[in-house]
Amino acid sequence: MILVYINTLNGIGKSSYEAVTYAKKMGDSVVVLTNGNEEESNLSSLGDYGAEKVMIHREITSFESGQICDLISKVAEQHGINTIVFSHDHVSKAVAPMLSTRLSAGLVPGAISLPDSNGHIDVNVFSGKAIAKVSINSDKKIISLLPNSIPLEKNETTCVVEDLSLDLCEAKIKLLSKKELEGDIPLPEAELVVSAGRGLKGPENWGMVEDLAKTMGAATACSRPVSDIGWRPHHEHVGQTGIAIRPNLYIAAGISGAIQHLAGVNGSKVIVVINTDPEAPFFKAADYGIIGDAFEVLPKLNESMKKFMAQNN
Repeated sequence: MILVYINTLNGIGKSSYEAVTYAKKMGDSVVVLTNGNEEESNLSSLGDYGAEKVMIHREITSFESGQICDLISKVAEQHGINTIVFSHDHVSKAVAPMLSTRLSAGLVPGAISLPDSNGHIDVNVFSGKAIAKVSINSDKKIISLLPNSIPLEKNETTCVVEDLSLDLCEAKIKLLSKKELEGDIPLPEAELVVSAGRGLKGPENWGMVEDLAKTMGAATACSRPVSDIGWRPHHEHVGQTGIAIRPNLYIAAGISGAIQHLAGVNGSKVIVVINTDPEAPFFKAADYGIIGDAFEVLPKLNESMKKFMAQNN
């Protein structure tokens, strides 16, 4: 049996279904563990991807890494579970190392593939500049899956939802305030991303980025300087010190392509760069490059995209 922990405090996202898909493809029965107040009908949808049971502890209603670690370890020990899968996000980054120590389990963070016939798992290392093959020698294993690393795969299973009642350690973190992220698509889960940098010259010009993203059904992002000077919110900052993403398509307008930015986006399947400077380093990493002014290219690209979408819908 494989245990998948998913974070449902902000709803069930695509990365949750990916983690269940990943666990199911490992060839064992899959049980999901979560916490919060998610509705039973939504939780049972995890059965579409192979989950046989969802266990939910409704008393943990905010992110408290110590309690979540305690919850997972007790459930794993009660059910004799040796393999635990997370989505690679802020929860797994905080909880998985603690859990690894408590259970004496080997940990593979940021996996991008299933174990091969030798038990090796591909992992992005050096900010995505290389791929390492690692294996776990311990009996207990913890794997966190990088979002957008494997395609979703339906495996419809009858799923039972069960409420848990466990005594857990005392919470040591108190939530003082909460701010909901803007936008319909979380960046780590987005398959299409339109991003821009200082080449747009000011926040008042971001409408062309948002218009193209809306036409495509994409998320919006930005470079670090843009978020640092307050043109865009920090949760849109992609790069080494921001959010690392792996979309199918990444369009970057007015971004030079510094190494710190590339480190957060070089896992993208296709990169399109728009820049007036033909020597911009980003062109070396791009699959397609447009030497031109974003103020001219983005509106034309948006109009072409609208025509394309109309013809294919």
